[in-house]
Amino acid sequence: MNITVIGTGYVGLVTGACLAEMGNQVACVDIDAEKIEKLKNGIMPIYEPGLETLVKTNYADGRLYFITSLTEQPFQPQACFIAVGTPSDIDGSADLKYVLTVAKEIGQNLNDYCVVIDKSTVPVATADKVKEVIQKELDDRGVNIEFDVVSNPEFLKEGAAIDDCMHPDRVVIGTDDGDRAKEIMSEIYAPFTHNHERTIFMGIRDAEMTKYAANAMLATKISFMNEIANICERMGVDVENVRRGIGSDSRIGYPFIYPGCGYGGSCFPKDVKALVRLAEKQNFVPTVLNAVEARNYDQKRVLGTKLISKLGEDLAGMTIAVWGLAFKPETDDMREASSIVFLSDIINRGAKVKAYDPAAMGVAKQELPKEWFEKGVLELVDHQDQVLSGADALVLITEWKQFRNPDFVKIKEEMRGNLILDGRNQYDPKKLKALGFEYVGIGR
Repeated sequence: MNITVIGTGYVGLVTGACLAEMGNQVACVDIDAEKIEKLKNGIMPIYEPGLETLVKTNYADGRLYFITSLTEQPFQPQACFIAVGTPSDIDGSADLKYVLTVAKEIGQNLNDYCVVIDKSTVPVATADKVKEVIQKELDDRGVNIEFDVVSNPEFLKEGAAIDDCMHPDRVVIGTDDGDRAKEIMSEIYAPFTHNHERTIFMGIRDAEMTKYAANAMLATKISFMNEIANICERMGVDVENVRRGIGSDSRIGYPFIYPGCGYGGSCFPKDVKALVRLAEKQNFVPTVLNAVEARNYDQKRVLGTKLISKLGEDLAGMTIAVWGLAFKPETDDMREASSIVFLSDIINRGAKVKAYDPAAMGVAKQELPKEWFEKGVLELVDHQDQVLSGADALVLITEWKQFRNPDFVKIKEEMRGNLILDGRNQYDPKKLKALGFEYVGIGR
């Protein structure tokens, strides 16, 4: 099948590469000419395990194309995925300007029947707006070309996106139109869903809401567990035992109940805010979702608060070692990362920071305030051990595998202080205390 994917971020690039891997002809479109040129040369704009190999192989085999405009499409697409960003607007609602700009371009270039697929996370009723924009462009051109718009939300986890795309636990397809769109969508996903029960057809608005509801539910689980952790800490209870106790309940399960220093990334913060604004526009107060947002806002400041309680309000002259900058392991994404809040809190109190992340160093240099680097208050080092020398405290923010079982004897020798602040509850408090460390976790 001939498929166009507009947008080469996490969703668009992963989707395009996986579709090409299944034998489709796929054109990936992005207005960023520099990004497109790098992709042609095998240089990835994001870190995602397995993506580079997939892109290089399918590009070399002639199934994957990279272009900067729909006018450059090497074929007439039967399906066109919209996978551009929907960032938070000033009031927290989803900004649809990129989606609607793409819809306009589709209308200007449509020459035959096509299924237009909203892959981006969009508010309820966005498909209606996309359809209106495309139809207006067709009317302005004076042409009568049939098309359908469907909603096909993504459920990709950064760090495991390739596996999620190739082996989805479900595919949600929202369509209010006839069988033609359903047939094309079924054909696209047939290689990925050998068990057809995993393909769920529903109305367009149902599918649009399903994505927001899924992310809000997972964000709620995280924030609920962080709330429990805060209560546990004040009552002398170890939240890790509580987590194991409730996670064994099949109605609850273990995913997304790990206490920590708050969630970040491109989805949960943005989507919870957007769902709150959708509710408010319906004159409904989303009490639970407001609480989820508030808890996560406070949770991102827990690490800074704990460090200050141990080392004092004035951190001048202190050196803090940081492991992990990305919002979670197996990605270089720092959007809404807890590390940004923590760094700001302690640098503003005079601390110097030495930090290391296996994947996010390049992003950190671009995203973090330049004055931190210019003033020498933040140093990014080349190896995780280089953060230790002379450090008054070691802070784990992102639970990369290589941080899970370090040489604590060596760490003790390298550090000036003995404080370990475990933002993800990765370490054994008894073991570290026996080695002479002062251990501080979340809810322990």
